[in-house]
Amino acid sequence: MDIKIQIRPLSVNECFKGRRYRTVKYDAFISKMLYLLPKQIEIPNEKYIKIAIQFGFSSRASDIDNCCKSFLDCLVKKYKVDDRNIYEMHVFKDIVKKGDEYIRFKIY
Repeated sequence: MDIKIQIRPLSVNECFKGRRYRTVKYDAFISKMLYLLPKQIEIPNEKYIKIAIQFGFSSRASDIDNCCKSFLDCLVKKYKVDDRNIYEMHVFKDIVKKGDEYIRFKIY
């Protein structure tokens, strides 16, 4: 079933008042991600990006969408792509043992 709701989507920036500050944990995540991501990746079309992301969580309570923004911000920082050029995103959730968490992605 295809449902269309006539409303302007609300950005994360519009959801909160005041300044939001990055946590020490988030800064550490960014640093580690920038180190772990491959030095270069092939992005077939930087003006029309499609991406598939799979998050391996150790908790079933983890929300599938909560990790998207932080992960995409790391891709933007590492590969100098503009995330407004992401036109399609498929997000998957996998449950794994504690300590086996991961992020898998493919840009096409």
